[in-house]
Amino acid sequence: MEDGLRLQPHTRAWLKQSALGAHVSGYCAYLASRGYAPSTRRVYLVCVAHFAYWMRREKLALKRLAEDAVVRYLTGHLPRCDCPEPARRLVHENRAALVHLLATLRARGAVGEPRKPHRWIEAELDRFDQYMRQARGLADNTREQRVAIVRRLLCRAFGSKPLVPARLSPVGVHRFIVDHTDRWSAGSMHVIAGALRGYLRFRASQGDRVQALLAAIPNIAHWRLATLPEVPTEVEIERLLRSFDRPFPSSRRAYAMVRCLVDLGLRSSEVVSLLLDDIDWQAGMVRLAKVKSRRTDVLPLPYETGQAISSYLVSERPQTASRAVFVRHVAPYGEPIGTGVVQRAVREAYRRCGLPHTRVHILRHSVASRLLSAGTPLKEIADVLRHRSLDTSAIYTKVDTARLTAVALPWPGSAA
Repeated sequence: MEDGLRLQPHTRAWLKQSALGAHVSGYCAYLASRGYAPSTRRVYLVCVAHFAYWMRREKLALKRLAEDAVVRYLTGHLPRCDCPEPARRLVHENRAALVHLLATLRARGAVGEPRKPHRWIEAELDRFDQYMRQARGLADNTREQRVAIVRRLLCRAFGSKPLVPARLSPVGVHRFIVDHTDRWSAGSMHVIAGALRGYLRFRASQGDRVQALLAAIPNIAHWRLATLPEVPTEVEIERLLRSFDRPFPSSRRAYAMVRCLVDLGLRSSEVVSLLLDDIDWQAGMVRLAKVKSRRTDVLPLPYETGQAISSYLVSERPQTASRAVFVRHVAPYGEPIGTGVVQRAVREAYRRCGLPHTRVHILRHSVASRLLSAGTPLKEIADVLRHRSLDTSAIYTKVDTARLTAVALPWPGSAA
């Protein structure tokens, strides 16, 4: 039943006596098909056995199993678990094991699909998301962020009742924003206000009168491009790249990703979305499709960047049917990576070279700073960074102290 994995008697008993017992073989096969090592499969199976023991104590039927039960188990049971050994109590292990369990059970039709609360609200959010995608051309992460904010507003205003947008009140909209002031920065408040304005404009496109609601949204004191960008020096960039000289697990992948950030000015999301078909090796070009600007952009591929990517593809990338350039090196093998892998590679590089880590995005800033120092026109910098507006690129002129010194006027009252 347990795919040949050696389990303790308590673990076997918990599985056999539970409603999950009939699905253990399928669960093990699912993990094996995704490349998980036997040791990992055993840990996950012990976690599932612990969950099965809890289900029996809670008298939770299999047909009622869903994400809310998993959350209750992780947050309510594990912190004060008194189950006998060999119960595993690490939250991250149990969370991963149960995510795979739900996927297995749903694939076998044993449990239903995730329930969407408040179907009226979800239907409204689907229409809002479609509007943002088709009429506004907003990027996926922007749409997800705005949908999450508007969901909180609508759940607060209507709960499980039918949604009637005309019943939104100016007082309720204003209070929703004001209630966040003690927990969020001015930048976050600005994002919340912008999301609500976007939703109300969507309602206006549907024929609603939203002038009073728009007037209820306070203006947040957050001036765009007011701060100086963080820009690493050339010496820091060199130290960062030299931190990859000594090999370590997945070092070629990490180095190639960092070169994409430093040389091309890519965002983390653009690095993970890069496909093998996007690179024209003969022409020395790389194509970026479906990026933040909703366009297809073509950039020259520097020699060092291309060499780093080809070294990874030839010597380290596992065999996989995926067309993504950068894929996972641990189970599930060969699947595209997430942005967290890029961020972790940069964070570890900063640690190795002894520099304080801030954000991955400052490596993108370094590209603009180098181009500006080389005398590149602002329009070309905007094209390289795929900025829609020159104002976004103009912020980098603030850190070009050499040129600013040349045009600065004497301070009033100072010696000439």
